[in-house]
Amino acid sequence: MNLLFSFLKPDHPHGTLLAGYFGKVVICLMMRKTLPLMNYVKSHPEIVSQLVDLIGITSIMEVLIRLIGADETMYSSYADSMQWLDDIQVLEMIVDKFSSSDSAEVHANAAEILCAVTRYAPPALATKISSPSFVGRLFHHAFEDSRPKSVLVHSLSVCISLLDPKRLVSASYQAFRSQLSHGTLVTASPETVNGMLDSLGDLLKLLDVSSAENILPTTYGSLQPPLGKHRLKIVEFISVLLSIGSEVAEMRLIDLGAIKHVINLFFEYPFNNFLHHHVENIIVSCLESKQDHLIAHVLDECELVTRILEAEKNSALSIDLTKRTLSSEGRTPPRVGFVGHITRIANKLIQLANSNSTIQSHLQQNSGWTEWHASILTKRNAVENVYQWACGRPTSMQDRGRDSDDEDFRDRDYDVAALASNLSQAFKYGIYPSEDVDEAQASQERDDEDVYFDDEAAEVVINSLRLGDDPDSGSLFTNSNWFAFDEDKA
Repeated sequence: MNLLFSFLKPDHPHGTLLAGYFGKVVICLMMRKTLPLMNYVKSHPEIVSQLVDLIGITSIMEVLIRLIGADETMYSSYADSMQWLDDIQVLEMIVDKFSSSDSAEVHANAAEILCAVTRYAPPALATKISSPSFVGRLFHHAFEDSRPKSVLVHSLSVCISLLDPKRLVSASYQAFRSQLSHGTLVTASPETVNGMLDSLGDLLKLLDVSSAENILPTTYGSLQPPLGKHRLKIVEFISVLLSIGSEVAEMRLIDLGAIKHVINLFFEYPFNNFLHHHVENIIVSCLESKQDHLIAHVLDECELVTRILEAEKNSALSIDLTKRTLSSEGRTPPRVGFVGHITRIANKLIQLANSNSTIQSHLQQNSGWTEWHASILTKRNAVENVYQWACGRPTSMQDRGRDSDDEDFRDRDYDVAALASNLSQAFKYGIYPSEDVDEAQASQERDDEDVYFDDEAAEVVINSLRLGDDPDSGSLFTNSNWFAFDEDKA
């Protein structure tokens, strides 16, 4: 064990390949020799700090995730013996990597471990990570001067996971998550939410793009400035914050003008569909809320319906130099990219108006909405109704009467022509022994149009095959011996 864990010492080279082998061995020991391994690590606490120092390597990160108890093979039997992890302050060591390292990989892996703790962890760690003091520690690192934007992005990922533990931070954790089925699922307490709201004002200041001067050229024009991943993550955080139904959070977001701000960003960046997705969720959460003041805020103060109608009226990308998204000179401005999201929001308004008098009266008082709904939205919904599309076989063929002779043929759920073509390949490579092999091989040398099978020709080909009549013939469908060598058959 001493030799194995000497790999973690600072004077040892830590390549990703060797780290992967190290991780496999340690994880195998965790599964097969859980108690001896845990006792060894417990008696050598420096191992945990060495693992945290190498957190930027994904294999080491996976060892840490299992070590802290987020694994079904260990948690159910040894949960009570995990208190020592809290005693050595393993969570504090992990979160402090946001401050001590500038590596985006370190920040991403640290966040992934903390998010795993929010989903499955021993009770002591679960209690600590949801405490207001721990949330404050996260935001303290995020708002430190001259820190990389990745610190803010991944700190918010942990906060989002605290609010909604079922969300996944990254795709790399998806496969690993399937092995996790035990543990305490952390749910955000009002104290945790309040701890996040304390930093909400500083977060919203970062959403302001008016002072940014960088310009990003794109295929359709230019972004001045680009939205950036950190602002997108802030919008996602607001979306999740609204989805938990906290009235305190809703009032704070209204007072700070956060909802109106993100709706403005929705229209200022017409080709950022990641942004549109989160803002649509924000709008739907507000409209489905049981709080009338939140619905009225979106409809009246944010002027949602008016903004939708204006965007529909001016659906081409603006050439105004003061806009955030600018069309290329000398080219026809493209259509804005959020029309699909606007359509879904409009349909949600109509759906909720049937049960909500506030929304219904607001829509009825807007004459422009009534006209747009009748002339454009209804027709658009009819065109985009996929259940009315005649895809695949033409409708006329589905509806026509069938006699008993062709009913069986038409009801088959396989592609007869494709099956016949595959059979011709079997002849070509000598898989199917037959006196007709030479003829089949000769047919492969014809032009493409000669090899084409329509349904009727394919039916003839299939019916002409010996489907298991002769047990010695090596049938394609019964008693088949497709991959036997000639010597074996002899």
